[in-house]
This record gives sequence, C-alpha cells and structure tokens, in this order.
Amino acid sequence: MEAIVENTKGLGLLVNLNWDRILYLATICVALGAGAFIGSL
Repeated sequence: MEAIVENTKGLGLLVNLNWDRILYLATICVALGAGAFIGSL
C-alpha cells in the first residue's frame, strides 16, 4: 500500500512540474479534433 501512495505522490509531482506541457498537448489534440470535425462537414 505504501508503494502505491509513494507512486501517486511521484505522479502528482510530475504533473505539477509539467502541467504546461500537458496543457500544450491537450490544446493541440483539441485543435486537431476540431479541424477534423470541421473538415468532415
């Protein structure tokens, strides 16, 4: 159980350090999805 808690803390730290990169990738995915949707109309 302690290993799971430690891994969760590590993942939280990783997200806190790289939240801007995650947001950047999410924005690109949303833009590509919107472009594909508009292109299929």
